[in-house]
Amino acid sequence: MPTLTFPKRHTHADVRSREYLTTAEVDRLRQAARRVGRHGLRNDTMILLAYRHGLRVSELIHLRWDQIDLDQGFVHVRRLKRGLPSTHPLTATEIRALRRLKSRAPADAAYVFLSERKGPLTDSSVRKMIAQAGEMAALGFPVQPHQLRHSCGFKLANDKQDTRAIQLFLGHRNIQHTVKYTELAAGRFQDFWRDED
Repeated sequence: MPTLTFPKRHTHADVRSREYLTTAEVDRLRQAARRVGRHGLRNDTMILLAYRHGLRVSELIHLRWDQIDLDQGFVHVRRLKRGLPSTHPLTATEIRALRRLKSRAPADAAYVFLSERKGPLTDSSVRKMIAQAGEMAALGFPVQPHQLRHSCGFKLANDKQDTRAIQLFLGHRNIQHTVKYTELAAGRFQDFWRDED
């Protein structure tokens, strides 16, 4: 009897050399996302919030207006996958983008990011939009939404934020999930070698 063989599943390392984007790459991705379809502001704002708050795609598409206080400048982040909820401050850039998005939304819209039919987006539509924006940005590797969450952790670790604070910000129950960002941070080796010229 012939033996069944299954195709080998590609690892992330087979497809891309790293699982995060730099701040400059996120900026390029946001610029490209503004040109994807007819919802440039929505696309750009989704990437901005996913990056700045380390949101999973499911957390992003379920983000509701009642979680956001534009006057006080904060967002209540409800984490999925048993993550810890938290309240994050919003930057002026985020507040401006959200105000513009809200002004274009129906008055009774519950969700922040809406589809053509004015309902919540699906995770597959967000994945497609980000993949398309990644191609347009010519980053040199395929981009997927979870990289924005990793990019947030990587940025905070490189900014020398406390590991425990990063853990709470990203909603990790176990600090081992957070340590990977501090292990990747280039800044931890900053003073290892100095030119002796």
